[in-house]
Amino acid sequence: SRKTLHPYRPRSSLKPGTILILLAGRFRGRRVVLLKTLDNGVLLVTGPFKVNGVPLRRVNARYVIATKTTVPLEGLDDSKLGEIAARGYWKRDKKADKKGSEEAFFAQGGKKEKKEVSGERSEDQKAVDEGLLKTIKKEAMLAEYLKSQFSLRKGDRPHEMVF
Repeated sequence: SRKTLHPYRPRSSLKPGTILILLAGRFRGRRVVLLKTLDNGVLLVTGPFKVNGVPLRRVNARYVIATKTTVPLEGLDDSKLGEIAARGYWKRDKKADKKGSEEAFFAQGGKKEKKEVSGERSEDQKAVDEGLLKTIKKEAMLAEYLKSQFSLRKGDRPHEMVF
């Protein structure tokens, strides 16, 4: 009795343009816009970066809460999203990772160097943000909503909340 592989089917609330709340990782508590559903339960999201500092990221669908708020994605370039969604786009540059690893390991009290974002990625981020910002600015208070952070406090009942 072998288990059969079923194709991934996202939750009904995970539609492109939906605003999500991230529950884990560096940007937990931030609100982001869902751009595309990738394979195996991975979602392509962005802040937009200019609004709340969340860059283009892949996020596991289990670690998000979908809200009822949506953003129309008409201004986005579909070919650019397809390029970003490709598997090869997210591969690491192994040469850049290896370059200074031994020296950094043995350096005493030296400052860690910040990782530089490739020019291609920053250009893609700007292209995606440009289309999104136009639609976000049209909606009153939407930019402030995306900037605000979600958190639970004592006495909050998440199972009774409506997002």
